[in-house]
Amino acid sequence: MYFGSVEQFKELCGYVIDDVWYPRVTKIVDIKAKPALYRFYANMENFAAGERVKQQSASEGTLIHNTVEKILLGEKPDVAASIEPSIRAFLSFLLEKNIHVDREHVEHRLVNYEHRFAGTLDAIALIGGKLGVLDIKTSQAIYRDYNLQTSAYFGTMIEHMKGLETRWILRIDQSKPCLLCGARLRSKGGREQVKIDWKNSLMKTCEHTWGDLEGQVELQEFPYWHDDFQAFLGAKKLWEWEHEDWLKQAGYLF
Repeated sequence: MYFGSVEQFKELCGYVIDDVWYPRVTKIVDIKAKPALYRFYANMENFAAGERVKQQSASEGTLIHNTVEKILLGEKPDVAASIEPSIRAFLSFLLEKNIHVDREHVEHRLVNYEHRFAGTLDAIALIGGKLGVLDIKTSQAIYRDYNLQTSAYFGTMIEHMKGLETRWILRIDQSKPCLLCGARLRSKGGREQVKIDWKNSLMKTCEHTWGDLEGQVELQEFPYWHDDFQAFLGAKKLWEWEHEDWLKQAGYLF
């Protein structure tokens, strides 16, 4: 990514906390290769088309994320019609799993002074009797890359929060089911994708009759954080190497 000035670099890549600038967790993990993203661009007409879909998808995901955040804070936000199925599924899931969140740690800014990075975690939650870091995603799948991000949050918060023991990814999505074969039509970023099980011969030949839009919620637990945290610190080292000149101008490296 091109930066026009050190001020722009600092604004886009980090936070200022107590008058000290720290690189941001989500920018650090961007240094890792993302095969799923590469496949996405390869299937697009060109790079510009891919960027348009990516940016629109991010906006739609942010809308869901911001609405969920307000709900976790105890508010009753207006829900845009475009994301109503997702939010309805999320609310049902909260009740079904009896999920409790610490409102003081919703969208909580944190800083790791030892390893010199900062970030914003989505929530600290109590699920099934376990207290853990909860990260909310609106992607089409739960990717292993997310473990780097959540390990950075966990490795920081475990020093400050008694009883913290695990991590979860909560994925919120919506799609239309085929009433004939069970395939799903997912529309995001202005792009429609049919998700099928290629082992199912009916799905491969079905002409599809799509039902109403349905929300989907998926929760996965990732309790073992140490190796992920070491991998995150490795990614941080590589990110610092990649941006050495800017980090020196920012006063982060000497």
